[in-house]
Amino acid sequence: MKNSNPHLSVVTPVYGCGECLIQLYNRLKETLENITRNFEIIMVEDCSPDQSWSVIQQLTNRDSRVKGMKLAKNFGQHVAITAGLDEAKGDWVVVMDCDLQDQPEEIAKLYEKTTEGFDVVFARRQVRHDTFIKRWESKLYYKVYDYFTENTSDPAIANFSISSRKVIQNFQQLREQNRNFPLFIKWMGFDTATVNVEHQERVSGTSSYNLSKLMNLAIDGIVSQSNKPLRLSIKFGFLLSLGALIYGLYLMYQYFFMFEPLPGWTSLMVSIYFVGGLIFANLGVLGLYIGKVFNEVKDRPLYIVQESVGFQEGNVEKTTPTLQTKNKQGGL
Repeated sequence: MKNSNPHLSVVTPVYGCGECLIQLYNRLKETLENITRNFEIIMVEDCSPDQSWSVIQQLTNRDSRVKGMKLAKNFGQHVAITAGLDEAKGDWVVVMDCDLQDQPEEIAKLYEKTTEGFDVVFARRQVRHDTFIKRWESKLYYKVYDYFTENTSDPAIANFSISSRKVIQNFQQLREQNRNFPLFIKWMGFDTATVNVEHQERVSGTSSYNLSKLMNLAIDGIVSQSNKPLRLSIKFGFLLSLGALIYGLYLMYQYFFMFEPLPGWTSLMVSIYFVGGLIFANLGVLGLYIGKVFNEVKDRPLYIVQESVGFQEGNVEKTTPTLQTKNKQGGL
């Protein structure tokens, strides 16, 4: 049953897009007021190099429904999303980028789809207005990720989505250091739908995701979601040992039955270097997993809030610039 006056929260991580925040606010305000009178906009400034934080402060002074968080350093997009979700109070929570490639007007489509009984609705970009290199890098990222995690991902789906309160509450229980918002949401298994939306060119700034960062994100996601690299390492090592055994038997056959001299040191040294390289590679894969486990057992907070504005007393102080941290349970 559709709620005539739902409480909506919009969470957007902010990095390098200070020039378009006022336009983002105006378009969000117009769109959300057509859906409900009860909403909040949470902007999480992830240590942006521009004047984004001053713009966010201006918006909070203009409209009490706008709230801002400034992280003490750049913790990354998905951690910034988590910081906003930890403070979101809405019955439904929208996650979107701040660069206006995600169109605020499309939120109405996402919310309308939830009335069919879905807990999560993702926006699917029919036509991506990104550069060819950006689209190619994105496809490569998903191909690598899907191969190692044995999933099927849609490159047209990113963070832009709407989720119910129970989905967000369960998301808050996932406190791993390696974070990926859409992958976590899909992993939880709630009823999910997609809606085709229009995707626009970036209004300001440039994407911080290059091929190197995307591959690092893929590696983090693979290590946190799958042990397939370890299984492949075991299989390859077994095949290599089997090949060495067969080759050794062949050499023995040559020596004892065909009376042929054995090859010299060249083949031996090549084999040693080849096997040694594989051992180091396998140790690297194993070390990668151990390193990720080490990061988790340190039990550090996901993020540190340097300053926040617009939040009511009892949540985050409105103007006090003291450092705040989140523990594993998500409490202040």
